Amino acid sequence: MLALNGKSVLVVGLGRSGIAAAQLCAARGARVTVTDKRDASALGAALDGLPAGVTRELGGHSRETFVAADLIVLSPGVPEIPELAAARAAGVAVTGEMELASRFVSSTLIAITGTNGKSTTTTLVGDMMRATGRPTFVGGNLGEPLAEAVATPAGDARGVCVVEASSFQLETVDTFHPRVAVLLNVTADHLDRYPDMDAYAAAKARIFGAQTADDFAVVNVEDPLAMRATQGVTSRRIGFSSARTLPEGGYTDESALVIKLPDHAPERYANSLPWLVGQRHNQANALAALLASRMAGATQAEARAGLLAFQPLAHRMELVADAGGVAYYDDSKGTNVSAVVAALDGFARPVVLIAGGRDKGGDYAPLAATLGRVGRAAVLIGEAADKMDASLRDALPVVRAPSMEEAVEAARRLAQPGDAVVLSPACSSFDMFRDYKHRADVFRAAVARVVARERAA
Repeated sequence: MLALNGKSVLVVGLGRSGIAAAQLCAARGARVTVTDKRDASALGAALDGLPAGVTRELGGHSRETFVAADLIVLSPGVPEIPELAAARAAGVAVTGEMELASRFVSSTLIAITGTNGKSTTTTLVGDMMRATGRPTFVGGNLGEPLAEAVATPAGDARGVCVVEASSFQLETVDTFHPRVAVLLNVTADHLDRYPDMDAYAAAKARIFGAQTADDFAVVNVEDPLAMRATQGVTSRRIGFSSARTLPEGGYTDESALVIKLPDHAPERYANSLPWLVGQRHNQANALAALLASRMAGATQAEARAGLLAFQPLAHRMELVADAGGVAYYDDSKGTNVSAVVAALDGFARPVVLIAGGRDKGGDYAPLAATLGRVGRAAVLIGEAADKMDASLRDALPVVRAPSMEEAVEAARRLAQPGDAVVLSPACSSFDMFRDYKHRADVFRAAVARVVARERAA
């Protein structure tokens, strides 16, 4: 356990994980300072979560404060700013909230990373572990910071912590030690932060760094980058595939999800659930979740109960409305090309896609290929519209819209009865919206207006 009493700790970034880190450090007797480039008016109610006695340095950063700290706790969204570089040069230890919190939990830790499917798989594993009756925390990048599990039943030896881990969070791990670690996939994303795909994959692979031979690494055998990134891991590597039968691990057949654990007979689980039918990427997520939960101690019956109880998450190909023969889907969580391709590939209806936002450095050619098969048209918004237009225009009709409201109006005009209008942006939201949830809210409100007008006509 990390000794914090009397130490000078600087928390950089006051998102939810930063607030949780400040609370944890203060509770352990540290002298805590928090800093954020935003000022108090921009941070608003977030500051209410800070403990009494915490020093605030807002509206910018002080090099002197960084260099004077005993420990810096870095929020995952903070890049390598000059003040941080100066602190590293001065020998100041730098960690992240997830690594910090892991020092104070003694529960079974399950961690899930990957470019796509992290939130679905993390939630599904959480449902399976809750079915065991053990106190279970589900969070990390998904929502609640791991620091919020400290000093709760889920953080004690009998409990379970199921954590979604982003590449940004994994950049600062050292002793973070999951009993079961899952790598779902590695596809083009965050290339505005990483120099190349190998660097991005290496950040993901840090999830396995502190594992031992007694632990498990669950890996997608159909993903070459994931397999390459996990060569030489110390833990036992167990594969899953939604495309072929495996002698050990997880796979699908015509009618079931199949789990073959070491020295066990094959286990069969339902593959006929609505959110699984025809959704190969979700079948892969379910296989990974089943493997993780079984190796973390869930029985076959408990894993099955969690699978059957699972409800698809918000903003992940969620049906919003159906009017005039056109279905409207919110897939605002589709923030990179591979996520959108996976969601649309084999889609049951012709698609009018609403896409665009802040470009993340990926290639839109795979999206063009998919839309050439399933697309009716594309409506583009945001900063990436020019780049996307250049890639998509030969595959299907493309129009531009200056706002989400006008994009929905344009999509409805382009859609025919039997089509689907799908918001799946393949980009981040930060050029026009606070986050992907805000983008979804604006989309849903615009859809509601279109639907109300059609039903009144």
